[in-house]
Amino acid sequence: MEIQILGPLVLARSGRTATPTAPKPRSVLGLLLLHADQTVQATALTRELWGASPPVSAPTTLQTYVLQLRKCFAALLDVPVAEVARRVLVTVPGGYLLRVGPDEFDLRRFEQLASAGRRALAAGDHVDAAALLVRACALWRGPALADVRAGVVAGPRLKALEETRLATVEQCIEARLRLGHHQDVLADLTLLIAEHRLNENLCAQLMVALHRSGQRREALAVFHRLRASMVQELGLEPSKRLHLLQQAILTDDRALEVAPREDGLTQLLDHLVLQRARAR
Repeated sequence: MEIQILGPLVLARSGRTATPTAPKPRSVLGLLLLHADQTVQATALTRELWGASPPVSAPTTLQTYVLQLRKCFAALLDVPVAEVARRVLVTVPGGYLLRVGPDEFDLRRFEQLASAGRRALAAGDHVDAAALLVRACALWRGPALADVRAGVVAGPRLKALEETRLATVEQCIEARLRLGHHQDVLADLTLLIAEHRLNENLCAQLMVALHRSGQRREALAVFHRLRASMVQELGLEPSKRLHLLQQAILTDDRALEVAPREDGLTQLLDHLVLQRARAR
């Protein structure tokens, strides 16, 4: 079985799909998958579907939606609905639990690959880190549960998941920068910054990548666009670290040319701060 939520919802097996089509059963399945292998209280499912004003029939209607989902799994797995109720989508005290194998769920694979990639990056194994993190990021086909209506319960979890995705993308780019793949990350960073214009870390990564690719003017333009947006929209200046990175690019500071395998972006910015403090 193949279950995908890192993009549109997909429930498939051997080329056959059994993804529910009705909006509310899809919302129930989405919330169960966001908390796979954990109990999801019936009260949480009710709030997800109807907010603070559920109908009197909510408990019965929720049971009907769960039965519809069990039928989807039964059709996909070629087993009786009763077996799905015992082994897959289980009724537990107070709610329901959806059991999902780690190899059949894209969110689990993402979490495993991202975790392994972070460990490799921390250990200085940038080749493995880049490979693992690239695979993790490639599992995403768009926003999580892109075609499922998110309610008050799923919304915060989806927001946290998107933040995890962005952090993983940043770590992936960091690993590739340490390998010297500066030109290779330019397109990815440009697209990311179009979506996250005020993200200082992404802008710093793009500034370094452009500078190390011989595009000093473009690197400085990234800083000026970020500063203009922050001042206009937030009334704030970029951080001291970003200002120091701009100054380092203006003066062609040799610290920017440190061998990429030896120095990541965080260490580079820390070095610039320390260097400035010593100069005072």
